[in-house]
Amino acid sequence: MQVADEKSAAKKLSPEQSREAFATLGKQLLAGGKELNEIIGLAALHNKWFTEVNIRTALNAIAENFLDEMLLKKWILAYRIEPSCHPEFIEGGRKLTTPFDSAPDDSPKKIALIMAGNVPLAGFHDLLCVLLTGNHALIKMSSKDKHLLPYLLNQLCIIEPAFHKSYEFVEMLKDFDAVIATGSNNSSRYFEYYFGKYPHIIRKNRNSVAVLTGNETDEQLQRLGKDVFLYFGLGCRNVSKLYVPRGYDFPQLFRALEPFHSIIHHHGYKSNFDYNLTLLIMNGTPYHASDFLMLTENKSLASPLASLHFEYYDTLDDAKAFIQASKDEIQCVVAECEIENSISFGKSQQPQFADYADGIDTVRFLLS
Repeated sequence: MQVADEKSAAKKLSPEQSREAFATLGKQLLAGGKELNEIIGLAALHNKWFTEVNIRTALNAIAENFLDEMLLKKWILAYRIEPSCHPEFIEGGRKLTTPFDSAPDDSPKKIALIMAGNVPLAGFHDLLCVLLTGNHALIKMSSKDKHLLPYLLNQLCIIEPAFHKSYEFVEMLKDFDAVIATGSNNSSRYFEYYFGKYPHIIRKNRNSVAVLTGNETDEQLQRLGKDVFLYFGLGCRNVSKLYVPRGYDFPQLFRALEPFHSIIHHHGYKSNFDYNLTLLIMNGTPYHASDFLMLTENKSLASPLASLHFEYYDTLDDAKAFIQASKDEIQCVVAECEIENSISFGKSQQPQFADYADGIDTVRFLLS
């Protein structure tokens, strides 16, 4: 049996085989089970911000949006990926070949992945892109999220043993061909210094915003609550700022968000709420607040935990101009009005395949 597994692990996977393995993994995640429950519990014990509810939400989003068999097939068909592990991307009839010319044509490229740990499995999409393009992942995990990904990859290798040769977890990155690194603005300077000479994607801090018109229903505003409160607002796809018309009815917003009141029972969230509210009071900063969320007028996109910034606009065109001026700092825009490239309330933490972080097509990067 061991010999058979070794032979299986040595073979090269076609895109179809890779797709089928990931689709099976997705079905297993949705089915759940004792072992998965134990890993979820372990991850929640390790990181106080990774509640079991949030972990399951992340796993279900991955299974439904990234690992669905039909969605996977549709995604892969947008690219021409050869089984030789030397993929090609076709765009407008023009063939774009790999930039990694130093390695043999049939050799997988080693892609260093520096994972973030702000939300559960933050780097899964990058890993999926690396493995589906037939490359080799060198994974440097965040100390905040070190249980979930090893479990998923172990399950993937049980489904398809050939994936054993497609990744490794590392503490020190070396002998790689390209880098995908996600971190803060501070860490990005470090990444640029050490990895700037390699082909790279280096992601910095980004925030998401919402545009309100004052005509939203309570149901729509409740959906907006998911964009604000899921993962305690720690993700780059969480809404941290609102653009609202002058005279906006904040009490209606607070009433609509009341179903999320239980978030204040999380010790870490409450500590941040109390601390940031105290600062506002001591500094004499005007604010609007419920007993679990505060809002302050501020031009900054990034807001402290347990709070949102807001900015008034006079016309919707003004709001669009504000967004355009900050587009390089915005991950996504949620709105129920006509805002270009916006998504509906409640969908910011449900990214699809093509919703590449920072708008950079990771597959295109890996193939071109």
